[in-house]
Amino acid sequence: MSNSTQPAEAAEAAITRNSVLNERHRELGSKLDESIWGMPIPQFYHSDPHDEVIAVRTRAALYDVSALNILNVTGPAALKVLDKLVAIDVTELEPGTSRLAAEVNEEGALVDDIMLICDAKDHYRISHGGGSTQQNLARLSEGLDVTIEQDFDVHILSLQGPKSVDILGPEVSIDLARLPYFKHVETKLFGCDVIIARGGYSGERGYEVYCSGEDAVHIWDSIMEKGHAYGIMAGSWESLDLTRVEAALLFYPFDMPEGDTTPWEVNMHWCVDLNKKGDYVGKEALLKLKGRERFKQAGLVCQSSEAMPAGAKIIKDGKEIGVVTSASFSRYLMKSIAMVHLKPEFSQLGTQVVVAAETPVKAHVVKTPFYDPMRLRTHPEQ
Repeated sequence: MSNSTQPAEAAEAAITRNSVLNERHRELGSKLDESIWGMPIPQFYHSDPHDEVIAVRTRAALYDVSALNILNVTGPAALKVLDKLVAIDVTELEPGTSRLAAEVNEEGALVDDIMLICDAKDHYRISHGGGSTQQNLARLSEGLDVTIEQDFDVHILSLQGPKSVDILGPEVSIDLARLPYFKHVETKLFGCDVIIARGGYSGERGYEVYCSGEDAVHIWDSIMEKGHAYGIMAGSWESLDLTRVEAALLFYPFDMPEGDTTPWEVNMHWCVDLNKKGDYVGKEALLKLKGRERFKQAGLVCQSSEAMPAGAKIIKDGKEIGVVTSASFSRYLMKSIAMVHLKPEFSQLGTQVVVAAETPVKAHVVKTPFYDPMRLRTHPEQ
């Protein structure tokens, strides 16, 4: 069981959106009694989430991740606004590509998960979670020729696992196997207009299908039917969380609990372009903070058959040196693993520590990701 994300805590007070796939989720056993970003999600199905992880790792699993917020940012000033918003050089994004980006405040602290998706030089999409992106965009776009609209119709079906290309490949007109990571194309899937992107949140090869609400049920059913021969399973958000912890993928705000976490402290240097000439929110503070990290993102393997509680303190020689941010007991790896923040001097591989759970647990620092440390599963050709 995962002990990291708690969707109910991150949810908006009121339900503002619903997936058209809710009936499918109920049929699979979900009570839809947890929500995130204003949308109910299937946190659990009747199936064991650990079995769903095995499906992801060895076959394929289909997730409904429509709870992500998708914003369309269009118009002559779209590029200018987005380049001001994030620490990557948006001018270098070409149509058909996307990038994860660090979005920080004036103090250089992370304020959201954000992916920029370039469809054209005046048409971008933003995929983000529950941070301050929409408020920041509204402020930055004042008086400029740009339109920012949330797409409340789009649904996102994420097919993850080594058999995902075998399931989807024959159904599209493109050579899906050659679609690079973080690239996307417009195509037809089971007779419907879609955008297919190479990516996901599982640490496996996978594809995300962006479709309209009216097509989502048909596409979901068709993928499940086509995938039956490959051993596909529907994936709950619980199993998605288990896979993302195994892959050491960050989730805002759970893996940034300090409230003023910088990209440098969570190994997000690749989400900052140091040679970016243009200005952006928090640039001066962010660059000054490089090399002044208070802690480092690290991984622990714990001598326990249970997940460590998020927020548990990490102790070395009687002194507090860090905190657990996300953790799980991975039945696939048969290990209790934890993503943690440690004071830099204690982050060396092999360092022995104690996690101050209900009963203290011995642990040691290991290389992350815990699963596929070279990320060959997501980038087999590159």
